[in-house]
Amino acid sequence: MARVVREHAHQILTCDFLSVDTVWLPRLYVLSFIEVGSRRVHLAGCTYSPSEEWVVQQARNLAWKLQDGTLQASFLLRDRDSKFSTSLDEVFESEGVEVIRLPFRAPRSNAYSESWVRTARREVLNRLLIFGRRHLEKVLAEFIDHYNHARPHQGIDQRRPYEPANVVPLPTGRIERRDRLGGVIHEYSRAA
Repeated sequence: MARVVREHAHQILTCDFLSVDTVWLPRLYVLSFIEVGSRRVHLAGCTYSPSEEWVVQQARNLAWKLQDGTLQASFLLRDRDSKFSTSLDEVFESEGVEVIRLPFRAPRSNAYSESWVRTARREVLNRLLIFGRRHLEKVLAEFIDHYNHARPHQGIDQRRPYEPANVVPLPTGRIERRDRLGGVIHEYSRAA
């Protein structure tokens, strides 16, 4: 398994659920997909009751990106959650993506998704009160935009997921700060 990840990191997609309790106590479930090689996160959706059919529909929506060529993957790593069914596997296999089912109770085997969940909780969700599905979707969309475009990642040499590997930033000019999510997250960049 580790050999497959090292050799094909740029072709691996991984998915997992994140649960978020709202202020009014119902629990929301978030399905996200992560490109292992670039660390790009794709928010599939949020729901109060994730069913097998809902998960398959989210997979179909992501499969459009595979068809368009905006997302390329040869492997999908998924755990053995009952909501991840053979129907989900069929959606990805129809796009030429090999599905790899991870072992039971082995969170380290899905380390990229688990890391994303911890990061989302630590940097945003533990600092905000979530009122409902639309609110959570808006917060996560903003955070994922920050995560993909502004947040450097240690695992990819301090680059941002949408930053090409051959770009060398020139450290000149004044530094500006941009607050996101009401000041929960700060982004810094050089002034133009």
